[in-house]
Amino acid sequence: MGTITERVRKDGSIGYTAQIRLKQGGAVVFTEAKTFDRRPAAASWLDKRERELAQPGALDVAKQEDPTLAEVIKKVTEESTKKIGRTKAQVLRTIAHSDFGQKRCSQIGSADIVAYARSLEVLPQTAGNYMAHLSSVFSIARPAWGYPLSEQAMVDARKVLGKLGAISKSKRRDRRPTLDELDKLMEHFGRIRAKRVDSNDMQAITAFAIFSTRRQEEITCLTYEDLDVTHSRIMVRDMKHPGEKIGNDQWCDLPPEALRIIQAQPHKTGRIFRANSDAISAAFTRACLFLTIPDLHFHDLRHEGASRLFEMGLTIPHVAAVTGHRSWSSLQRYTHLRHTGDRFVGWKWLDVIAPQEKNPSHAA
Repeated sequence: MGTITERVRKDGSIGYTAQIRLKQGGAVVFTEAKTFDRRPAAASWLDKRERELAQPGALDVAKQEDPTLAEVIKKVTEESTKKIGRTKAQVLRTIAHSDFGQKRCSQIGSADIVAYARSLEVLPQTAGNYMAHLSSVFSIARPAWGYPLSEQAMVDARKVLGKLGAISKSKRRDRRPTLDELDKLMEHFGRIRAKRVDSNDMQAITAFAIFSTRRQEEITCLTYEDLDVTHSRIMVRDMKHPGEKIGNDQWCDLPPEALRIIQAQPHKTGRIFRANSDAISAAFTRACLFLTIPDLHFHDLRHEGASRLFEMGLTIPHVAAVTGHRSWSSLQRYTHLRHTGDRFVGWKWLDVIAPQEKNPSHAA
């Protein structure tokens, strides 16, 4: 039998705590308690809950640990040996702090997932990313810890959301900066650098992103110790990959311009570019807003760099050696580009960023 205990709260009000304690073989095997403002409500819950637990198999289900979704997300992020990307971490934090995140695992069905996704008020591509990141939590909660979080409910929810058009795959971006836009950016970054010499060298970072085709976070992790000048290549650590990231280290070829920019940097040991990823992103975004350059992202510079290599006449295998793509199918999108040459020939900013010594003249 359950009991009801009257307690005085800190604010002086009265609370009625209904508690159930079940024993087997003289040992307590299950306890559950809930507090109400009124005794009749506590008695009603107690009666209903005791009848539920008397059903066959109900006690086994009740004994199962049933944390909130937020608690599961916290456990996943804390126990993961793989580094969780910045975007995924932010998405999972947002979900955990929502009302949906406060639901217990056993309470979450496909309808709840659908309702949450449709409440986000974001583009279908963004909602799709939310569901993709959340799916990873659903896929391991039960097999890893026995939590009653249904992976099938997520599968069903994503199917429904897709049919409703509420989620979709991210659209492939084809935005390339014009040379005029790059001139404006480089001039802007140069002015900032002249005023604050200790600021990040965004001129060098921007140009390097184009010529090397490296991603934002990859640029910040490159080191001189991983540089192979002889073969004009560099080891990119933990390169982004759909299945693996940690330990996915890969040699990538450096086009001459990219190697030239590296060799012009002031440091010769440790990290080549001392900026962090967030600072690069913020500086580039602010510059585009200030210069009214629409819809240009830092990641578009990688696309520009890959497009440039194809326009120079390089084959897919040669481009993949620079970009680090293991699957050549990812580069099929560029095959429509014609061999038109290198539009960065004679680009004045390369000489500004990485000036070359002129050969001394020799007397006859």
